[in-house]
Amino acid sequence: MTPAINLLKKQKIAHIVHEYVHNPASASYGLEAAEKLGIAPERVFKTLVLALDSKALAVAVLPVSAQLNMKQAAKALGVKKAAMAAQADVERSTGYVLGGVSPLGQKKLLATAIDDSAREFTSIYVSAGRRGLELELAAEDLCTMTRAVFAPLI
Repeated sequence: MTPAINLLKKQKIAHIVHEYVHNPASASYGLEAAEKLGIAPERVFKTLVLALDSKALAVAVLPVSAQLNMKQAAKALGVKKAAMAAQADVERSTGYVLGGVSPLGQKKLLATAIDDSAREFTSIYVSAGRRGLELELAAEDLCTMTRAVFAPLI
């Protein structure tokens, strides 16, 4: 079990855990998950940790098939600038390794923005906190659990 799965179980949030054999040579963890699980890439969401100009870290959750618009992310998170956080900062603040960062069960709850497109689906997929492990849950539940905002991020 991962902290993300344990959190959902503890809070009695409906979810499904999906596992697949991860290929370390895969160029994109999220696209690999979509392909191996037979899911449209628009429903699989990646978790990116950002360094804000306020010196804080934050999380952006967006489809693996899309690229983050930093200006949109900064606006959604209420700052002027955002950039990708350093790997060491990501792993220290979340407790997860890159490629397996879940928006749930992080060491410290970070400000979070979820791309608006998540609302189009009954359920979305996010990392369960380990490469080769995905969580399927309602976007609204993810939003509630992370105290996130929905915003255009791509």
